[in-house]
Amino acid sequence: MMIETKNLKKIYTTEEIETTALNGVSMRIEKGEFVAIMGPSGCGKSTLLNIIGLLDNPSHGEFHFLDREISKFSERQRASIRKAHIGFVFQSFNLIDELTVFENIELPLIYLKVPANERKRRVEAVMNQMQIMHRKKHFPQQLSGGQQQRVAISRAVITKPDLILADEPTGNLDSKNGEEVMSLLTELNKQGTTIIMVTHSQHDSGYAHRIVNLFDGQIVSEQTTPAASGAKTTL
Repeated sequence: MMIETKNLKKIYTTEEIETTALNGVSMRIEKGEFVAIMGPSGCGKSTLLNIIGLLDNPSHGEFHFLDREISKFSERQRASIRKAHIGFVFQSFNLIDELTVFENIELPLIYLKVPANERKRRVEAVMNQMQIMHRKKHFPQQLSGGQQQRVAISRAVITKPDLILADEPTGNLDSKNGEEVMSLLTELNKQGTTIIMVTHSQHDSGYAHRIVNLFDGQIVSEQTTPAASGAKTTL
């Protein structure tokens, strides 16, 4: 089991108002699944993704990640798990403008204290896989949106994470580059990586094995997709 939540709640409180972002979310995600989370703006999609990505803690409920109950873990404990197991892909790419393509992809390995020779080998292998080796010394502003997202995906997978969280990964891309990004995520999933994707796109959700629909902080429906029949699940 990759992820299990039980009656997950997230409440934001200010001096004047209390807002319930998640209200009793219970779900299970198996290793090797590709799950799309959908729903209108403000329904709790990003909040759920932040909790799954160990960027935030729930207010109530249980959150199990790789069979460990971690809802009350400290930030240091969560950061350690994030670095070892989770890769992130964002709509806005979140690349560092002052670093080259190579340096952006290399950064997570530096945080993990991977030796320089091993870093070079792994970064070049990923760049070849993503077909961006010829952009090795370029900076993010010198790349198209599609190329920047390829760099972001490369950075996400360089640590060989068990889980990739993708937040509107094609939101800033045209249809051609969007298709390429979804194909890359599909291929990574076929290789055994679990993927959870937040999206507004019905088209993109069709690449997932399962669609979870949120509304007002609650799961209102789930459905499998035709893609599930050809899925390779690693258990």
